[in-house]
Order: sequence, then C-alpha cells, then structure tokens
Amino acid sequence: MRPSKRLERIPPYLFAELERKVAAKRATGVDVISLGIGDPDRPTYEPVVAAAQRAVADPATHRYPSNRGRGEFRRAVAAFYARRFGVELDCDHEIIPAIGAKECIFNMNLAFLDPGNVALATDPGYPVYTAGPLLAGAEPHGMALEPERGFIPDLDAIPGDARQRARLMFLNYPNNPTGAVVPDGFFADVIDFARANDILVVHDNAYSETTYDGYRAPSFLAEDGARDVGVELFSLSKGYNMTGWRCAALVGNAEAIETYWRLKTNVDSGLFDAVQLAGAAALAPEVDLLVAAQNAIYARRRDLVCDALRAAGVDVTPPRGTIYVWAPIPARFATAAEYCEHVLEQAAVAISPGGAYGPSGEGYFRISLTTPDDRLVEAVERLRTLGG
Repeated sequence: MRPSKRLERIPPYLFAELERKVAAKRATGVDVISLGIGDPDRPTYEPVVAAAQRAVADPATHRYPSNRGRGEFRRAVAAFYARRFGVELDCDHEIIPAIGAKECIFNMNLAFLDPGNVALATDPGYPVYTAGPLLAGAEPHGMALEPERGFIPDLDAIPGDARQRARLMFLNYPNNPTGAVVPDGFFADVIDFARANDILVVHDNAYSETTYDGYRAPSFLAEDGARDVGVELFSLSKGYNMTGWRCAALVGNAEAIETYWRLKTNVDSGLFDAVQLAGAAALAPEVDLLVAAQNAIYARRRDLVCDALRAAGVDVTPPRGTIYVWAPIPARFATAAEYCEHVLEQAAVAISPGGAYGPSGEGYFRISLTTPDDRLVEAVERLRTLGG
C-alpha cells in the first residue's frame, strides 16, 4: 500500500504526535499532565446544549443539510457580527457555514491554489496553514513573526517571487501560538498589500472572544476595504467550548464565498442542521455573559502559569488573547524540542515545542490553559520545582 506523494510532503500532525507521546508515558503508569493541546476542559454552555437537544429530536434535521446553510444560522452570524464588530453582512451571499475551522482552511487551499501557487502563512502558526497548501499541490511561504515586531509579519520582507505566486494569505489574531494581538493599522496595511498583489486574505478569527484585561479583539472585516480582498473564518470551538461540534462560519467577500461553496458541493453535504441551530443559540446575546465568565477563569489560569514560569526563571509576557502562554525556553537548552522532552521526562508535563509551529517558533514553547484548575496548579508546581 503506497500513500500519495502529496501526503508524504507533510510531517506528522503536531498534536497527533503529542497525544502519542503522552499515551505512551501514561501506559507505563506515569501521571502525565498535558498542557499541549488547546481543547477546552469545560462543557459547552447549557443554552447551546439545550438548543441542540431540541434540534436533534426534530426529524426535520435528520436529512441532508444544505451547503449554503440554514437561514437561522446565517442570520445569527450576521446579527452577531453587527452587534460584536459593527460589521453588516449579507446573509445570502457573504456567510456560509463550515465544518470547523480546520476543514475550512484546508478547503480554501483546494479552492484557490494550483501547483506553482503560494500561500503566505504566519510562522509560527497553526500547522494547517502550511500543510494545506502542500496537500493542494502548492507551496507555503512563512511570514516570520518576530518578538521585536510584536509577532506581526513584515509585509515588506516578503520576497518578490513569493508575492507574484501568492494567491492566499493566512493570518490569525489574536494569534496562535504567540498570543499576540493585532496593532492599530496593521489590517489596513494587509489590505493594501493584498490589493496590490491580487491576494485573497483569510483571517482565522478563532480567538476573538477569548481575551483579557479589557481587550476586545477586532474583526478583519471591520477595516475599510477588507471585504474587497478577504474573508474571515469565525469558529465557535474555543470561545464557546464547542471543539467537538465542528461549527464555524466563513464570512466576507461574496465571490470567495461562492468559490468555497462550489468546492463544498463536491466534497461534503454541509454542516448537520442540529449543529447549525446549536451554533445559532451560541451566538445569542445572552450567551455573552457566559463567555465573559469563562474568560475570567482563563485569565486566572494565565496568571497562575505566568507566575510559575517567572519563578522558574522564564521571561514570559502574559497574553491578552487566546488560551495559550508562549514563552522562551531556558538558555541552557539548545532547542525547544529538547526542553519539552526534558519537561516531559523529568516533570511528567507535556508542553508544545515552538519549532513545531514553524521555523520562527524555535526557541519557544507553548502552554495551553485548557486544563482543570487542580491539575494546572499541580503542573505549574512541577515546572517551578524543575527550574529553568
């Protein structure tokens, strides 16, 4: 049996490898605490579950869903975007459901890239930004996120050849894995760059609802001209504890939405209607208070982790967004992988090496805050005891 050459172009998926290592340690009786994967530990909000239960019990939801999406879901997304971001969306042409962000990001590569094309992607970044182009027969080009620039890519540093061949640009703020937030003026610069180089911007807005210290993340589409050159992917996975539900929406440029829909009609039958109705319930105004309460929990966990890392001699900056802490490895370790292996072996704590998110992530590690409080307290105590 021979896998395709396109599959051989990509490395094993980061989180699958991390799960394998943790499972192997636990099989030997080691009590491993995993801080590597960003999967919320708290349940989906009760109003969302109740809406799903009603929808699943309705036989009308048991048939093939439409790839265009239910009107209730599209209207809920439009109402949320108007209330939250001040962005008015056309329900019929500028919104379409996606079966989670991961599916959507990959399918955008299939829809817009041909062999020889390039997708510009943040480095470090979500691994699908670079694996997706490879699976589509195209090439990724990393845009380095340097701490000196606040983990914002230098658009002027993108080589001419990459600009000429680029058809997509993947961005993500608040940013995974760095936790960086977008500075004023950057989205405007991106729009100018995209317009000048005929590039479709895909802003992965997975963490806009998970922010701290009074910060409110903007939508890319709120910037003048953004809809002319881009789309935004809004996922309910992290802010609404719905990772397993696979519920997201692609919004923005109508032509790009239509192209994505044309691909979708050939690869799947759409998002389960009951999940769409649950997603609509999640976006109702009354759920905002539940999101805020959860963010208070994450903020407390963030401070707990950062205090422990500082006590261990790690220079860390508390993030204002996402469910991650991004920090430099201690100087005595040559690579992030070496440090993370040391932490796993000596403290039985699993954390993610920064290099797995791209070459510019080398020298850093990522900790997820999606672990119950008691286990997180124990994990940070192990890290504090371990030292730098």
